[in-house]
Amino acid sequence: MTKPKQKTKISNAHKRPSTNPPVRKLHEPSHKSFRLSKKIKKPATLPKARLLFKDSSRHLWKYKRVFGGITAIYLLATILLVKGLSIGSNVPEIKASLDEVLTGASGQLTTGISLFGYLVGNVSGVSGETAGTYQSIVLILISLALVWVLRQTYAGNTIRVRDSFYKGMYPLIPFLVVLLVIGLQCIPLAIASWIFNATIVSGLAVTLIEQALWTLLVFLLALLTLYMVSSSIFALYVSTLPDMTPLKALRSTRDLVRNRRWAILRKVAFLPVVLFLAGAIIVVPVIIFLTPLAEWLFFVLSMLALVLSHGYFYKLYRELL
Repeated sequence: MTKPKQKTKISNAHKRPSTNPPVRKLHEPSHKSFRLSKKIKKPATLPKARLLFKDSSRHLWKYKRVFGGITAIYLLATILLVKGLSIGSNVPEIKASLDEVLTGASGQLTTGISLFGYLVGNVSGVSGETAGTYQSIVLILISLALVWVLRQTYAGNTIRVRDSFYKGMYPLIPFLVVLLVIGLQCIPLAIASWIFNATIVSGLAVTLIEQALWTLLVFLLALLTLYMVSSSIFALYVSTLPDMTPLKALRSTRDLVRNRRWAILRKVAFLPVVLFLAGAIIVVPVIIFLTPLAEWLFFVLSMLALVLSHGYFYKLYRELL
């Protein structure tokens, strides 16, 4: 009686699969502004605002020759095309009038702070449509040069000041379109300013409840502008990339700030506060003791503020990537 043949088991380890196994992908959670949705896990936290400002300032100082040259060109172009050789307003006359009313050390300090606020309120100092147009053109060209230099210096490339104007001007149209979008997003802020002047300043809102309601409406409109601009401001830097369209830049930055927009808002609001306090510390003593030089000093500091702003926002943009 013969034994039945045992079937040998063939291992499947040597068999080559006919097709690659399907790759499973997790469904990415989506979020849309102003709509209820499930809470999404927050991405990695951003550095603190003071560290961003410190690192960006250190980078500007490292390449101070290039950034200083661009600032000098900005200063010269603004003097020749926008303001002329007479920078100023009538700060010495206003100070003399205030000194007659406010006396003593506290009065001098109050005068200095008041005049600094006056200079900040008239930071443009432009009279006439032609001067305003020239100022806008100079501001846009200098901004393009600064963005190009920031990208090159962070990449470790050696450049010259003239390269920023020869090679950094090509994304002018996408940059302008993004600026136009930001201008449209600032319409709620302009409406808020009009409402504030029409109700609170002019005294239309009399009772405390009316003032509180109008102030709340103004705050919400201003917050809406800040909410939208918090992503669009970074599209200015994305739009300067090669083969980048304005719409693609706006969409990509909207993805960058997703789920961390409020943290970015705090960091965006940090910069004007720091610049204001630093300007006050520098300019107020000059207003008190060296009044004729105050306007020139404030003018130079306003030129530096543009460089510091681009350096800070570009550093924040890099941290978002």
